[in-house]
Amino acid sequence: MDAIRSAPSPRRKLTFAERLDAYERLMRLDKPIGTLLLLWPTLSALWFATDGAPRLWLVLVFCVGTLVMRSAGCALNDWADRDFDAHVARTAQRPLAAGVIAPWEALMVAAIGAIAALLLVVLTSRAAILWSGPALAIAIAYPFCKRFFAVPQAFLGIAFSFGIPMAYAAALDAVPPVAWAMLTANLFWVVAYDTEYAMVDRADDVKIGIRTSALTFGRYDVAAVALCYALFLAGMAWIGRSYALHAVYFIALGVALALAVHHVWMIRHRDPAACFRAFLGNHWLGLAVFAGIALDYGLIAGRWPRAW
Repeated sequence: MDAIRSAPSPRRKLTFAERLDAYERLMRLDKPIGTLLLLWPTLSALWFATDGAPRLWLVLVFCVGTLVMRSAGCALNDWADRDFDAHVARTAQRPLAAGVIAPWEALMVAAIGAIAALLLVVLTSRAAILWSGPALAIAIAYPFCKRFFAVPQAFLGIAFSFGIPMAYAAALDAVPPVAWAMLTANLFWVVAYDTEYAMVDRADDVKIGIRTSALTFGRYDVAAVALCYALFLAGMAWIGRSYALHAVYFIALGVALALAVHHVWMIRHRDPAACFRAFLGNHWLGLAVFAGIALDYGLIAGRWPRAW
């Protein structure tokens, strides 16, 4: 750990275009995969909470809120990891690690994003406002879990699943037990895909002393990913049954299962490039589940989003 040094200071003044590009990369606007992985379970919860007929403005609030909160989280994560990222091949060129922007700028972006997300929550319900506090606390705590928690992906699973109770709170002004059941199921999916992500950086993480599920699971990492996928899909099947969904939804779950099996096959040799492709493919898995929910409500029950 003594070998880890602080990120270098910016070497020259950036042009306006270069600074915008640096902020874009800091917020990962050039890499939407994280936003999509947050968005699909959040929209799935919103459809469940409204019996397939959410108000369009509420859908827009959660789409925009997911984007700004994920951007804020990335900025905070890069600030917290600024002394580590420069030593990992995949992250060495991030703006903060490369010294393109200063640490205070990352904190400023994180604060602005969090405030913007809070302003959006204020438009929804009292329960959503109350739950926004724990949601923010979890987002702030996650970047530091890698220092001491053996499976930080489980904590990330809570952070990346918290849009589920927020969606229920906004739609119903309450968070029923099924929302927490769905959060638990989704947590296993997050552990699955973020373990694939961690498998990419295994060698670098060993050198710098960061803890990840890929290291903790060791030679059982592929089996752990497979188990987490199975628990997620089983949980979503149970939730679909509890809402009395039909064949359309369960066909979509079958598609998600096929994608999960493909991902496990891809990572079986632990090749970093294949693991990263498997991680990226989880966008389609999440989309398949959400599409099954939306189409089941729409095609079978005739329930579609409404204007008001």
